[in-house]
Amino acid sequence: MLNAVIFDFDGIIVDSEPMHYRAFQAVLEPLGMGYSWEEYCEIYIGYDDRDAFREVFKTQDKKMGSRDLKHLIAEKAVAFQQLIHDGETPPLPGAVELIESIPARLPIALCSGALKEDILPILKRLGIENAFSVVVTAEDTKKSKPDPAPYKLALEKLGIKNPASALAIEDTPAGIVSAKSAGLKVLAVTNSYDRKYLADADAVTDSLEKITRPSLEDLVL
Repeated sequence: MLNAVIFDFDGIIVDSEPMHYRAFQAVLEPLGMGYSWEEYCEIYIGYDDRDAFREVFKTQDKKMGSRDLKHLIAEKAVAFQQLIHDGETPPLPGAVELIESIPARLPIALCSGALKEDILPILKRLGIENAFSVVVTAEDTKKSKPDPAPYKLALEKLGIKNPASALAIEDTPAGIVSAKSAGLKVLAVTNSYDRKYLADADAVTDSLEKITRPSLEDLVL
């Protein structure tokens, strides 16, 4: 029996990854540490801001203190908020409709590596800010995806004792590893990666437009 559906945010509900990439570059390029969109998709997508900055400094063999990290995260947040202000953040096909189709008796949660301040304005714009009984964001855990900590916290807040009765909806290998390591079933969507990179999920779809509430329940049988 399906006891909860837990949605990732970036790449599942909204097409915000290009905006995150642009915000990272706004911070890193003045430091001479910018990287390509292809590198973002291959290495950094799926990380929260904290681990993404750590990884880029590690990759480029640069040192970074905890104060530097906090400053970079704050700068990136400002850049991202400006992008939200300047333009629209389009929902991905089928996401809002699927969320709205899930009955109130079935809890819906959000589990994202993005900052809460990046997420909440977009949820409000889409009219689904009250859809989630639990929201876990980057600030809530010390470790981010692919570590299972975010999904374990979401399960704890939902009060779910059997992780396999919950379904995560993800778009990245890191997200799949995080959810599977926490014991959840996973539906992957090819919004960010080709199907071959999402093979560890329990099921893969090309679009949430093809998914219905009954088909979600079938995945946890």
